[in-house]
Amino acid sequence: MVLGITGGIAAYKMANVASALRKAGAQVHVIMTQNATQFITPLTFETLTNHKCVVDTFDRNFQYDVTHISLAKAADLILIAPATANVIAKLAHGIADDMLTTVVLAASCKKLVAPAMNTAMLENPVTQDNLNTLRRYGFAIIEPASGMLACQDVGRGKLPDPEILLDYIAREIARPHDLDGVRVTVTAGPTQEALDPVRYLTNHSSGRMGYAIAREAMLRGAKVTLISGPTALSPVPFTILRPVTTALEMFHAVQEALPDTDILIKAAAVADYRPASVADDKLKKSEGDMSIPLARTDDILGWVAQNRKPGQFVCGFSMETRNMLENSAAKLEKKKLDMIVANNLKVAGAGFGVETNVVTLITRDGAQELPLMGKDAVAGVLLDAIQRRRDQ
Repeated sequence: MVLGITGGIAAYKMANVASALRKAGAQVHVIMTQNATQFITPLTFETLTNHKCVVDTFDRNFQYDVTHISLAKAADLILIAPATANVIAKLAHGIADDMLTTVVLAASCKKLVAPAMNTAMLENPVTQDNLNTLRRYGFAIIEPASGMLACQDVGRGKLPDPEILLDYIAREIARPHDLDGVRVTVTAGPTQEALDPVRYLTNHSSGRMGYAIAREAMLRGAKVTLISGPTALSPVPFTILRPVTTALEMFHAVQEALPDTDILIKAAAVADYRPASVADDKLKKSEGDMSIPLARTDDILGWVAQNRKPGQFVCGFSMETRNMLENSAAKLEKKKLDMIVANNLKVAGAGFGVETNVVTLITRDGAQELPLMGKDAVAGVLLDAIQRRRDQ
């Protein structure tokens, strides 16, 4: 991983990016422009990455090789951030007059550019033309954030937070893109069914498992639609989020998404019941019964079984407290699923509200029991299993 850091005040944010990449196991090399060293020292990055930070094209204090060629060949990805208007202009027109622009020109890997500058400079037609030129040459542009800038102006031009930059990096190189172009729809989280203006019926689902599946599919190159009930989780980047509240809304969202879906994974824990019609409610109250009548929710997987197209892969989740394998296998057959993921809620570390899970992947050919794993790891194993089944 090569980080190119240019002369903007936001250069200091890149120390966190370099540190996070290093902790994730990446080999990180930093190239700084001379102006960048006025904002943060090369020593900072050398300490964080355990590699020499290159600034001077003609520096002789390193093991001999043609550095701009060796770094260009070694890089799996180059991120230029913050990218000043000056460096953007150089990159757009093939000018290679320092180590950073020379390496970028020599590299054939994917390149990300994160502009950071005053709003007027960013919106200047010259800068916009240069950014469009970079897009035409295959560079990916990370849109600047908005807020108060170092010059005290308010507007677009801020370097996005390190977490956002890391998301862009992860999407490019964290996983092989074995789901490139595959359309994946995931349902996640709980649903809420209003009992009256104050109360609602729900369950303990946090949405973590569904969100982990959506993120893993995104990292593998899939086009992901995430249909989510109310959760406290941050949105999964680079996915289409369809927020819903009730089971009926989730049902309609699945209906809309199914025609454009290759893989459907229903990981949501839908509330099993919702209030019955208003007329029934009034009738019960007129007879002196103050209980709230409940009716079954729509059977999402049952509808999918009747309306799926050939080639679509459907995976459901089963939450069981007893006879887990038998009940889940019966659901697999009844709902005409390709796979079902069975959770035994009595096992420590599994189920709702925790970051780990213990599941069994069940198909008509048998069952694969997984040990206690983080939900991110479970998502990876699940998508591996789905891919193997789809390739058969």
